[in-house]
Amino acid sequence: MQHLLLLHGAIGAKDQLLPLGESLANDYYVHRLNFKGHGGEALPDQPWSIELFAQQVLTYIETYVPAGETLHLFGYSMGGYVGMYINRHYPGKFVKTITLATKFHWDEAGATKEVQMLNPETILQKLPGFAEQLAKRHAPQDWKVVMEQTANMLLAMGKDNPLKPDDYPQITTPCLLLLGDRDKMVTLDETVNVYKQLPAGQLGVLPGTAHALEQVDTRQLSHLIKKFLKM
Repeated sequence: MQHLLLLHGAIGAKDQLLPLGESLANDYYVHRLNFKGHGGEALPDQPWSIELFAQQVLTYIETYVPAGETLHLFGYSMGGYVGMYINRHYPGKFVKTITLATKFHWDEAGATKEVQMLNPETILQKLPGFAEQLAKRHAPQDWKVVMEQTANMLLAMGKDNPLKPDDYPQITTPCLLLLGDRDKMVTLDETVNVYKQLPAGQLGVLPGTAHALEQVDTRQLSHLIKKFLKM
């Protein structure tokens, strides 16, 4: 059976990918992991970065996926960015890659806008239920620290985007870029721009779908993933 690694998004955790993993478990050996500092995992000593998380994924692959076996990747949001970064700088790790709601275009203005939504005090005041959810998701780590470290990483990406436009033509891994038509964080233009530069890229738009993973139709997403991986 082929292997499929699922990667969660920023301030998320692997538990969010459990329904998707269960829907794919009959067809693939499904792996999920928490990025460092997420989902209760220990906080790393160094600043958070795409490279840090990529190295963690590479270590996981070396440890849990037998050499020579087929491995695919599905990455949601930041998880998709990490996967594409690995495709560019450590080619051959994934046979095929699917991303969903991944923001590829980062500049200082965009990063500053995203960071404004990662203010713990504002979330406590306006979205107390979400704050409680984050506290449970990242316990025993402090969810506010997760927010702070994520914000710092995004600001750094805004100043120096880890993936440059010239990188995408170098990614030869077959990739399917998925985006919800109601996504307010990721634009269709930036997704299409990356898709056009990929030598083996495909593009898909999910109808009636916002950015949040919990609002994605799991059955529809699972169908698209299996269709692409079986091509």
